[in-house]
Amino acid sequence: MKKLENKVAVVTGGNSGIGLATAKLFAEQGAKVAITGRNKKTIDEAVFEIGNASIGLVSDVSDINNIDTTYGTVKDTFGKIDVLVVNAGVFIAAPLADYTEEMFDQTSDINFKGVFFTIQKSLPHLNDGASIIITASTVVHKGFATTAAYSASKAAVRSLARTLSAELLDRNIRVNVLSPGPIDTPIFSRGGASEEEANGTKAYYASGIPAKRLGTSEEMAAGFLYLASDDSKFMIGGELLLDGGAATL
Repeated sequence: MKKLENKVAVVTGGNSGIGLATAKLFAEQGAKVAITGRNKKTIDEAVFEIGNASIGLVSDVSDINNIDTTYGTVKDTFGKIDVLVVNAGVFIAAPLADYTEEMFDQTSDINFKGVFFTIQKSLPHLNDGASIIITASTVVHKGFATTAAYSASKAAVRSLARTLSAELLDRNIRVNVLSPGPIDTPIFSRGGASEEEANGTKAYYASGIPAKRLGTSEEMAAGFLYLASDDSKFMIGGELLLDGGAATL
């Protein structure tokens, strides 16, 4: 029996990395999947990979009007939503002295404001008993230099999982977070980094993890599937920490 048979799932930031791996696994498990992202080319490529009549929508979660349009399209295509993965995010690191207001606003608008309103505006479109999963991070638990704004934005959404779960209990909608550690995704190659530079950065991060390696997108997707399915139905306002021991050892 497939774990998400006939369920409708939305994955924001589903056009690459962890989001794409999660959308693919959800489709394999029987879900009708809608993904969002900011780049139409990568969205179209992702939809082809996901298959199972999935759809892809260009949407910027920092623009609240985009969010309304997205849910309208999902409703018209698939109906009400059973699983919402709030995964769209940005990582902008810099020393405190160099962090600009523009960098702060982009981090906050996407990682916190975008998450808050993605969930708020989903409420009329969610089935009772739905599962909402927010991508947080291991940085919630540990202080890492140059990540002050990013870490604070992830701590904020960890808090949202608790408060929103309490608020949505009457509809049996649960909100949990999945907190990855450093994961081997295309993010390391963005910004014009060469393959050698990207590999060097990966090795640096891996050296600080007790598991001595980066996590994979597929490992994170398996965690999202657990939180999306009835396997975790007694988990409310909780956190699944998948970080190779980075925060706890």
